[in-house]
Amino acid sequence: MTSTMSLEDLQRTMANAVMQPLTSDEQMQSHNSTGRSMTEIAGEFIQPNSRLSAFERLEIYNRQYWFRLQSAFAEDFPALHSVIGSARFEALTNAYLEAHPSRSFTLRNLGSKLHRWLSRNPHWAGPRLTLALDVVSVEWACIEAFDNAEHPPLTAEEVASINGESHLSLQPHVQLLPLSYPADDLVLAMHQRQRREASEAGARSEDESFEPVKRLHLRKRTTCLAVHRRELSLYYKRLTQPEYRMLVALRDGFTLAEALETAFTDSRLTAPHRIRLVQQWFTNWAELGWICTPQN
Repeated sequence: MTSTMSLEDLQRTMANAVMQPLTSDEQMQSHNSTGRSMTEIAGEFIQPNSRLSAFERLEIYNRQYWFRLQSAFAEDFPALHSVIGSARFEALTNAYLEAHPSRSFTLRNLGSKLHRWLSRNPHWAGPRLTLALDVVSVEWACIEAFDNAEHPPLTAEEVASINGESHLSLQPHVQLLPLSYPADDLVLAMHQRQRREASEAGARSEDESFEPVKRLHLRKRTTCLAVHRRELSLYYKRLTQPEYRMLVALRDGFTLAEALETAFTDSRLTAPHRIRLVQQWFTNWAELGWICTPQN
C-alpha cells in the first residue's frame, strides 16, 4: 500500500470500488467513473499476495457484490424474466441496477423503482412493454404485501358507528393494482415454479426454469387486482371495477359517502342493487380484515 487512509476513507474507497458496475464480460472495470485507474486505487489499500494482484483481489469483491444483486433481482422478478426472455432480462437487470444501485442494508427494496424506471426506459422491455409493466406491478406488490404492516381491523362497535362522513382506511399490506392483463395468472405460475425448482436444488437448467409466456395464453384484458397477506401467506383477489374504485377512494382518504359516489360513477345499477353489492363487499372485507381506522 502506498498511503495510509482513515477508516472512513478506507470504507468509502472500498464501497465505491465494489459497487462499480462490471464490464460486459463480468470483469472489474479498468478505470472508475472519474477515469482513475482501478489498479492504482486497489494498490492504495490492498496488498497483493503470491497468487493475486491487488486489482485481482479487489475484483473478487466487485464481482461477488454484483452477482448477489443480480441474483436477488432475479429472485424478485421471475415472471418479468419469463415475459422478456433471458438475454433481455440480463441486460435490463444490469441497466436498472446501474441506474438504481442498492442504497439499503437490505436487498428488500432493490426493485422499488423498477416500474417507474421501465416506464421511462421502455426499450429494455422490448415488444411486450405493457405486459412487462403489469408483471412488475404484481411482483413488487407481492413484496409490499408480504412485508407491510397490519393494523387492528375494525371492531363490531366501530362498524356500527360508521356513517357517510366516516373515514376508513385499508391495511397497508393490501395492494390495489389496475392491470391491462390478468398478469396475476402469470406471476402465480412463475412464483410457484420458482419455489418448486428451489426445492429441487437446481435439477433443471436456468433456461428451462422460464416457460415462454405464450404457452400460458395470456390475452389482454382489463383486470383490477388486490394482493394481500393473510396468516403469513400471499393471496390474489380479482375485483370488479366499482369495488376497486371504492377501495382506492377509501385508501386515499375519501369519506364513505364520497367513496360510494366514486364507486358507482356512471353506473346504471338500481339503488337496491348497489346497497346489496356494498353489503357484500363490506362483509368480505371484514372477513379478510382489510378495513381499519386511519392511522395518524
